[in-house]
Order: sequence, then C-alpha cells, then structure tokens
Amino acid sequence: MSEKNTSHTSTQLIHHGYTPPAEFQAPQPGIFKASTVFFPNVAAMRQREWKDKSAYTYGTHGTPSSFTLEERLCTLEGGKHCVLTPSGLSALAVAAFAVLKTGDHVLLPDNSYGPNKTLAEGELQSFGITHTYYDAMNPKDLADKIQANTKLVWLEAPGSVSMEFPDLIALVQTCKTHSVITALDNTWGAGLAFKPFDLLGDGSLSVDMTAHALTKYPSGGGDVLMGSVMTCDDGLAMKLKLTMMRLGICVGPNDVESILRSLPTITLRYEAQDQTARKLATWWQSQTACVQVMHPAIEGSPGHAHWKALCAPHGGAGHAAGLFSVMLSPKLTQTQVDAFCDTLKLFKIGYSWGGPVSLVVPYNIASMRSDWPAQLQPGFLVRFSTGFESADDLMADLSQAATRCLNI
Repeated sequence: MSEKNTSHTSTQLIHHGYTPPAEFQAPQPGIFKASTVFFPNVAAMRQREWKDKSAYTYGTHGTPSSFTLEERLCTLEGGKHCVLTPSGLSALAVAAFAVLKTGDHVLLPDNSYGPNKTLAEGELQSFGITHTYYDAMNPKDLADKIQANTKLVWLEAPGSVSMEFPDLIALVQTCKTHSVITALDNTWGAGLAFKPFDLLGDGSLSVDMTAHALTKYPSGGGDVLMGSVMTCDDGLAMKLKLTMMRLGICVGPNDVESILRSLPTITLRYEAQDQTARKLATWWQSQTACVQVMHPAIEGSPGHAHWKALCAPHGGAGHAAGLFSVMLSPKLTQTQVDAFCDTLKLFKIGYSWGGPVSLVVPYNIASMRSDWPAQLQPGFLVRFSTGFESADDLMADLSQAATRCLNI
C-alpha cells in the first residue's frame, strides 16, 4: 500500500506535502493569515525572537504581511520602527500607555482630537496620570505648563476641527529643552505635508513618536479602521512593542491587505483632495455668510505662516490635506446651519475623512475648548472633507445649499 493511502483523507489534506514554487512576483505582496505559526523544532521555538522582525512566533506578534506594511509606512513618514493598531484612537492609546505611569503628567493641545482628550480625562486619569491642556498657538504657554513630572506632550498640526497650524518647530524645541517626550498626531500630514522626524530638513530636530490614523489617507476607501505608532528611537520602539504584546493588540490581515493595496496611490490621492479643498476654501472667502476660512494653506487662516514655513519652506504650493473648516456668521442660527448641511447633496454627513466621498459636519466649538480660541471669529463652525468628486460639482452643491439656507 502506498504512503498516500496509509492515512485518512482529512489527515492527507491537512498535512499535504506540496509547496508551490518560491519565485512569484506580482504588484501586490502576498497576504499571510495566521494565529498559530509553525516551528521546525523545539530549539527554534525557544530561540526565535519577534521583536526585531527576524522571525515569527505568533500571529499577534507579526506576519510577513504586517511587517511589510510597517516597513512601507516607515518609508512614508521617515521613521525607523512602526507598530500597527486597530484604529487611530488605539494608536494614541498605545503611545500613551507605553510611556506613562501613575504619577506622570501629560500635556495636550486644547484643540487636539476630542477622543484623545477623553482618553486623558478617563482611563489615564483613573490610572493616576494627570493632564493639562495648553494653547498650541502659544509656545510660551506650553513651556509654562511643563511640570517636573511631565512625561509626554501631544502635538497636532493643524489642530483638530478648527485647523489652526501651530509653530510645530518651536513646540518641539521647547519639549527638547525640558527633556519631555513628544508625540505628534500625524494623520493630517500623512507623511506627505512635512517630515515629522526631520522638521528642519537637516536631521537636527525630530518628534519622538507619531500616531497615524491609517483609516484616513493610507486607506483612502473609507472602509478600513487601523492606526500606527512610529518612532526612530530604539528604546521607545521596544516600549511600544511590549505594550502591544501585553495588551494583546494586533490588526487583521484583510485590513493590512487593504492598506497595502491603497498605499501606492496615497500621493496622488492626497494631492488631488488637497487641490479640491483649496478651491472650495477660496470660494468660501467670497461668501457673505462666511466670516472666516480655516485652511492652513490659505493666506489669513490661523497659523498660515507656520504652515508655510514647515510645509512650503522653499516656496511653491506646498502640501495640505483635503480638509478645511469655515466659520459661518453669528447672525445665522444653528437651525439654518444644520439645514444647510442637510440640504447638501454630494457632501454626506459623517465623521472621518480621506475617503472618496466628500463629507460635512457642523461642530459646537464652545463645547470642545476650555475657552473660545482667540484666533477664531464668533460664529458656527462647519468642517468639510473633500473626496474625489469634481470640484465644480462640489462648488455648485455648496452654492445651492447656501442660497437656500444661509441668507442673512
């Protein structure tokens, strides 16, 4: 009797001996799905190390697919080490948990991403980690609020929703002077608008970590949730990896596949959405219902000079995301503003950004800030995210909704 017939069919299928030829190349890398990873022998099981990506031990610790995405993201942002998380918010949490302990203090810009503030007010505070909000547009305010136990400073460029662009270089230099770890939410910049690990272009100034909601531009489809944390510091990288391991945080291979497929087009998509956003923001400047446009690349927008210095240091158009906000006149009512958003046909009401469909969301800034920001005019803030629709069609949509609802 042949060896093939000595075991049951199910056993033969599970332990099938065929291995396909190794030489196979295609536009997209292969996707590996695994919880269990096989070892050739016990010695290999005991000796393998996943932390330096030299080998594989278990699905949560990495596969060829996740390692490939991490390395490509490092190329995008200029980092050395990267870990993947299930969402942008989880990336912020991993960065915080990796470096903070009971008794530490963290500083966040008052215009930072709302859920990051909620995390500080919730889990971090319950673990005995205190926090303070600082004015991102005032480096002296940051310096004045750094305490002896301040371990981490969060940075955003631009600020969430209100889109003020800070003097990021001055903020990072302030933190370096006080030997405080810096973490930048780099979702807006996406590794394209500026290089967070080389802010001056000569390798002399860098943030310590970036957190990136890959949900936005790296995905580009509005259908994947994922985040990343990146650093060039070997010690910080090990803290991030161990925090991930202890918390059991990992990402699914199908989501990794989606990001890998989208990543090669991120530059084209980012630039296209950037150009559309600039056209629409400029249109708003001529509308009587609008009292302020908040787009870092538009002259007169809060922090425009800082954006220009960082994102267009040698002249030219520079880079900015397809995201901007407008402040509508305080002579309007919230009912009118909400009706305007409801009347838009191409702009859908929804959170997030960076996908193919343009989005709109009205925000209550007063409820999101400690005080009304000095750089913002009074009024009703509405944020827009541009998709891939025709800029002319989007402008016509804004015009028809404004004509119907924003009369003052």
